[in-house]
Amino acid sequence: MIKNNAALPVLDLSQLLAGGEAKQKFLKELAEAARTIGFFYLTGHGLATRQQDILQLSQQFFALPEHEKLSIQMRNSAHFRGYTKLQGELTQGKPDLREQFDIMREEPAVDLACDDSAWWKLIGPNQWPAAMPSMRSALLEWQENLSEVSVTLLRAFADVLQQPEDIFDATIADAPYTHMKLIRYPGSGDAVRRQGVGAHKDPGYLTIVAQDDQSGLEVLTDDKGWVSAAPIEGAFVVNIGELLELASNGYLRATYHRVVSPQTATERFSCAFFMAAQLNTNVPLLELPEALREEALGPASDPENPLFYQVGDNVLKGRLRSHPDVAAAHYPKFAKAG
Repeated sequence: MIKNNAALPVLDLSQLLAGGEAKQKFLKELAEAARTIGFFYLTGHGLATRQQDILQLSQQFFALPEHEKLSIQMRNSAHFRGYTKLQGELTQGKPDLREQFDIMREEPAVDLACDDSAWWKLIGPNQWPAAMPSMRSALLEWQENLSEVSVTLLRAFADVLQQPEDIFDATIADAPYTHMKLIRYPGSGDAVRRQGVGAHKDPGYLTIVAQDDQSGLEVLTDDKGWVSAAPIEGAFVVNIGELLELASNGYLRATYHRVVSPQTATERFSCAFFMAAQLNTNVPLLELPEALREEALGPASDPENPLFYQVGDNVLKGRLRSHPDVAAAHYPKFAKAG
């Protein structure tokens, strides 16, 4: 039985959509979550059944023969799309004990001039497994579903910051950078080497995670250390990314989190969706009212992974660091730095 975990607040999206007093209650709870921990559960989104369908699809994909998955490995793609085998991605320089399948918006590749920024190469088509022809339409529809939820939440964050509700719309209107991962974490019998994914902050505006009934996602808190974001049936886990922290000068919190691999003979499946601004824009630096400005202490940037205001530069930096094999194959100029 999946039970509530009181370590993280639970917010009901239907209250926001209802308007009136229910909306104000939601915004108050959102502000509290954003200021204290930067993570929350989200219910009332109307996608619980579809969420289970996507997790089942994920299990089917990772059960494919290895040669089927490797035929669409990420190394083939200058756009960082496709399959990454176990321990093929790095976090803080260490391999993650997970395999994954990455997609973004389905778009044609951009013809680059010699003086164009390298991040334009991030735009392009996805790779899809020939053995699962229905996967493309299912995941692209799911990506649209979560994009709609993300836009709704972004407008709610604008309300929390006492800004016009559409303050972020211009940064996502044409082509927001959306990124989705299907992830499988196999069990590990090594009590030391259980880095499903190492401690990190997410680089975008916000992240929405659907997870199965296996725990593993952990959030770093100020007062309790690492706490479990254990699954709640039908709920998403949502967290604030570095772009929102940067835009609000630290009023909104991007929080370190990690995944600890399950024990031997158990596996964990999740689907993570990341919403960022479009690549060709800069992070908007919001003019907060005085009361909020006094509480905004500035973004907590990692000196080993500095934040860039230009969104494309920020996204490419992260991709190069995480996937040195793709960097070497398609970005040789940056491979050493990545």
